[in-house]
Amino acid sequence: MPYTPHTAEETQAMLDVIGVKTIEDLFADIPADMRPKSFDLPQGLSEMEACAYFEKLAGKNKTDLVSFLGAGFYNHYIPKAIDNLVGRGEFYTAYTPYQPESSQGTLQAIFEFQTAVCNLLEMDAANASVYDGGTAIFEAIMMAVRAGRKRKKIVIDESVNPIYREMVDTYTSNIDIDIVVVPHTEGLSNVEALKAAIDKDCAAVVVQNPNFFGNVQDFTELFEHAHANKALGIISVYPVMQSVMKTPGEMGADIAVAEAQSLGQPLSFGGPYLGVMSCTKKLIRQIPGRIVGRTEDVDGKTGYVLTLQAREQHIRRAKATSNICSNQALCALRALIHMSLLGPEGLIRTAELSMERAHYLADRLTMIEGVELLNDAPFGNEFAIRLPINAEEAIEALMEKGFVTGYPAGRSYEGMDNVLLVACTELHSFEQIGVFTELLGGIL
Repeated sequence: MPYTPHTAEETQAMLDVIGVKTIEDLFADIPADMRPKSFDLPQGLSEMEACAYFEKLAGKNKTDLVSFLGAGFYNHYIPKAIDNLVGRGEFYTAYTPYQPESSQGTLQAIFEFQTAVCNLLEMDAANASVYDGGTAIFEAIMMAVRAGRKRKKIVIDESVNPIYREMVDTYTSNIDIDIVVVPHTEGLSNVEALKAAIDKDCAAVVVQNPNFFGNVQDFTELFEHAHANKALGIISVYPVMQSVMKTPGEMGADIAVAEAQSLGQPLSFGGPYLGVMSCTKKLIRQIPGRIVGRTEDVDGKTGYVLTLQAREQHIRRAKATSNICSNQALCALRALIHMSLLGPEGLIRTAELSMERAHYLADRLTMIEGVELLNDAPFGNEFAIRLPINAEEAIEALMEKGFVTGYPAGRSYEGMDNVLLVACTELHSFEQIGVFTELLGGIL
């Protein structure tokens, strides 16, 4: 029995009323090359046949490769307890907390997540999350534009993840905002050029730490300069590394955002992921999405509510601060449990192990003739190297041997076709690093 409820006679009757002969006629306004080739779908499959079909498709994925690919998304260890806890029905099937009095568990979890984010980044306030790291940067930009009133210029560092910058370009394509990209210098943020680009029309400057090339920089002076010119400082960070690096709060950032995939989220072929947003207290009214607060009821019992936002945020689009009125609640819960299970010492150890392996790998790779670091600046668990050949060639050659060597910078940056971005986490063994080095040395 088909799932479509209409008989052929009923379908024809509707077509007659509309004034067309066939269903295909309804798509006449769509160019021929953009239409489905046919609506003549194959016969349905049984459950066993469908499962076998999808298992065959899934078998085409290469899931047994040793990967040194990072570029903003990292394969960290995920404690087994996370899946068990998040999979509980109370969390897994919970819906948006429109009615606080009946959503106390979900609201408490979001409140605890916000608290953990503020502690990690040393910021005053955080929201319940947004979709991903790129969306978080865009929303931070919109916060700055609203706060700056007539200021429409945004200065963004070229060493901010190119995926995020492309998302910003897409989101702002129909908005009156002037995006000024300041070129990097050999993979490093050009702080002086960024400072020079900040003027009376600038609403904010956007940087990333560690940047796309893995390098670590201190932007305290840049943010001070921005504040002197009445602009805001926005920084995108890598959450795991914040346990050992100077935090956005210490640098004086006004808005700190992050892609929190590294906190308990599997890579999972690209998502779903988790965007983190935090800010100073004076900007709290500008932050999009949900904010959960803790209070007491008439009996003195602790309770949780959505707070600090007008109803327009959720019911009147024209008055809203953003078109985001939801959040990645389940992903945020995973991140909260991950941070809670590891604790401060666990996060620090994860970061240290990842950096230890990255620096060991960098030392090994630069012993190969013709291989050198892109720059001599400090880096965390990711770094860029120059190869004597095109990076795409190296990637293709080692893929056949079971290794993903990293990200070819030439895909995103002109003149960097021989630059390879390599990342390590605590999951990489010294044996894998040794084999990777030998294989790369062999093809060079």
